[in-house]
Amino acid sequence: MSPFGFETPCEEVVKACGDRVKGRTFLITGTSAKGLGANAAVALSREAPAHILLVSRNQAKVNPVIAEIAATSPGVQVTFVPCELSDFASVRRAAAAILANAAVPRIDVVLNNAGVMAIKDFTLDPQGHELTLSSNHLGHFLLTNLLLPKILAAGPGARIVNVTSIGHRVGPFRFADPNFSDGVAYDCWSAYGQSKTANILFTVELARRLGPRGIASFAVHPGGILGTNLASHLTMDEFGCIEEISRRNNGRVTFTMDHAFKTISQGTAPLLAACLDPALEAHNGSFVKDCQVGQALEYATDPENAKKLWTLSEQLVGQVFDV
Repeated sequence: MSPFGFETPCEEVVKACGDRVKGRTFLITGTSAKGLGANAAVALSREAPAHILLVSRNQAKVNPVIAEIAATSPGVQVTFVPCELSDFASVRRAAAAILANAAVPRIDVVLNNAGVMAIKDFTLDPQGHELTLSSNHLGHFLLTNLLLPKILAAGPGARIVNVTSIGHRVGPFRFADPNFSDGVAYDCWSAYGQSKTANILFTVELARRLGPRGIASFAVHPGGILGTNLASHLTMDEFGCIEEISRRNNGRVTFTMDHAFKTISQGTAPLLAACLDPALEAHNGSFVKDCQVGQALEYATDPENAKKLWTLSEQLVGQVFDV
């Protein structure tokens, strides 16, 4: 069992697992200042990693993070990589730049942290896919697969961590209609639930495909966090309908609001535990909550659903990956 839990700050996780940080290369998506990805990068930098790749769409929002790392950990190499995850051309450019970078011979840990929540109006990405699914899953699916040569170069012990949520309990993946009938059937919470379910299914299939090569994958729920911008566009009243939407989608109430909130440091801790904690080694493909192995709903962990989503994701990004 991991010694970490709900109240553990991320600094404690990194310090305890310092030998799994030193000299290694980390890639983190979604690293704007004051977010979980930025906090993870700063915490990791204090234990002497070789290189941290910050993959985000807006360099101005990442520059404060780069400056903080330079001030406190000047020996750590930091590279900003511009990428709009919902634009697959941008994802391919980002991956190509990383693959061509001789200063990145391998990637030991990928933390797919970037995400959006409850986009109120039905919106399409440049490829014609619903934007929540594109930003939260499809972009990460494409980026991770394109970077597999450098992840595999890290060898056994490398990890791929996908940030999900208990929001997966709002609804399953809509295999028959992932685009919500071109918006006719859209509601923002079902879209969010679908994307968070996809994060877990992606993790399950990565574990199946890469586990024999010593590469682990985890889906991690950070918890309810105070102080990030993820839900800054929402009022508390707009969270009130989620239980009823879960009933409509699943035939029973599968989601209830958790009013036990965490600090940003406490919310970052489960992400870093999934990246580093040796206690998780025997649980490849697991859902992680409060730094411990947790339980996701069955539709999010079903191996057949995971295989089905992989095939559909290949179709939607327009590339087959022989993994």
